[in-house]
Amino acid sequence: MAGLDFLQSPVLTKFVYPFLLIFFILFAILEKTKLFGEGNKQINALIAFVIGFIFVSAVFPKEMVGNLILFLTIGIVIIFVVLLLWGFATGAEDSKMFGNASAGLKWVIGVIIFLAVIVAVFWAAGVDTGTFVDKLFNSTWSNTFWTNFFFVIMVAAALAVVLKTAKAK
Repeated sequence: MAGLDFLQSPVLTKFVYPFLLIFFILFAILEKTKLFGEGNKQINALIAFVIGFIFVSAVFPKEMVGNLILFLTIGIVIIFVVLLLWGFATGAEDSKMFGNASAGLKWVIGVIIFLAVIVAVFWAAGVDTGTFVDKLFNSTWSNTFWTNFFFVIMVAAALAVVLKTAKAK
């Protein structure tokens, strides 16, 4: 537990981590773009160092980047879970479970995986799904919303069929 407390100390979370993040990202961008010429690692490092220190001295940008990084990590984990489930459903190249399946079945499997991940994200976030479902389907606005939603879906499907048949000709 002592090691975990050390990694969460305010000196690290408020100064060192944001500084290193900005320093390395900016240094990599400067190296890749060769803004100050080729072979100027010292200049790129010095500029990234100074901008990193300026960044950690400002409160709002640091908090904003911290929130964006948290959002990014959650998004990456969600995408990883979707791709992992899709990989389990489709299998390896030599033993595809749905290798000979139609495109429609693959779409159905993809939609099921997507909905399962949405439910899992709500569960992991601590959202009471019973209350959420009640708000979604038993509110005063839900009847109008779902009618319009399904109408838009049917129009989009009809357009997709018309455009697909027109493209095939």
